[in-house]
Amino acid sequence: MAIKTIELLKGCASQEELMEVIATVASDLGDVIDDVNNLEVIPLKGAMTNEVFQINWPATNGSDLRKVLVRLYGEGVDIFFNREEEIQTFECISKHGQGPRLLARFTTGRVEEFIHARTLSAHDLRDPEISPLIASKMREFHKLHMPGTKKAHIWQRMRKWLVEAKHLCSAKDAKKFGLENLDDEINILEKDLCEGYQEIGFCHNDLQYGNIMIDEKTKSITLIDYEYASYNPIAYDLANHFSEMAADYHTDTPHVLDYSKYPELEERQRFIRAYLSSEGKKPNNAKVNQVVTAVEKYTLANHLFWGLWGLISSYVNKIEFDYKEYARQRFQQYWLRKPTLLDTPTIVSQNETVNGSLPLASCV
Repeated sequence: MAIKTIELLKGCASQEELMEVIATVASDLGDVIDDVNNLEVIPLKGAMTNEVFQINWPATNGSDLRKVLVRLYGEGVDIFFNREEEIQTFECISKHGQGPRLLARFTTGRVEEFIHARTLSAHDLRDPEISPLIASKMREFHKLHMPGTKKAHIWQRMRKWLVEAKHLCSAKDAKKFGLENLDDEINILEKDLCEGYQEIGFCHNDLQYGNIMIDEKTKSITLIDYEYASYNPIAYDLANHFSEMAADYHTDTPHVLDYSKYPELEERQRFIRAYLSSEGKKPNNAKVNQVVTAVEKYTLANHLFWGLWGLISSYVNKIEFDYKEYARQRFQQYWLRKPTLLDTPTIVSQNETVNGSLPLASCV
């Protein structure tokens, strides 16, 4: 549904600034915008870090409709990543022939090339024809040569976020989410997970279905939105993708996760086999199972990562999304799955529970 331009501009440093940027982008594309009322503005749902809009206008030739994507940066998200570094990553990935082009920047956002492809749905992630295409694209993405140190960045980032969470949270939330114990949990995970399969690649780190697009004609996959991208263990990125299969961000309750939808062993093996086979070498079963095991352990790191993200977002981000409840579910999954995936025992205080049953607090 189209909306008035003025509604899009809420939160911008200046309405005039964005309109000037759009006019300049249009001029670069060979068009002229002489009336803002000729703009069609369509909000795109599913984004939780930024607000995203499609903007259309009639092309000069009169037969085409020009489309661009406008991204308004969410409030407080600079806690999670450095925006200048993210822009550099965006431009570098574009030079590698991946993703959209950066068309312009303004104070509170940017304008990107509109990808003429379909954004995937939650259902698409499980499609037997689409899933191997995603696996192949992930392998290609992980092999990109990007600026930065080729090492795991996840641990440093989680420790930084934990400091931010402790600073922002009320005493009640800090206790409820067991923040005082998470330093130890991060240390345990880093020690245990680094002893296993540890191939490092350039990871997207947020491969939910809304960040994956498919060209229906060519069946080519494009990965978009690189705010959280960095070098990391590829097992972490694969674990993130599997974990996202529990989510559907286009329902009336987008924050609710359904872990009954987490892929079974056979589906995970099939995806990882397609991932490893994409370079033309058929992996043996031992290799596939080695990666499967590592990926399962890295789901724990994913739950802590996005649990902290959700908790911090509940204090700084104004997008309509129940971040705190999302965080509760991610932490809950961490404590539920840890005893199975790690050899370290979890001891929980009897009075610290989630909905009267599952533990939220950690080792005491």
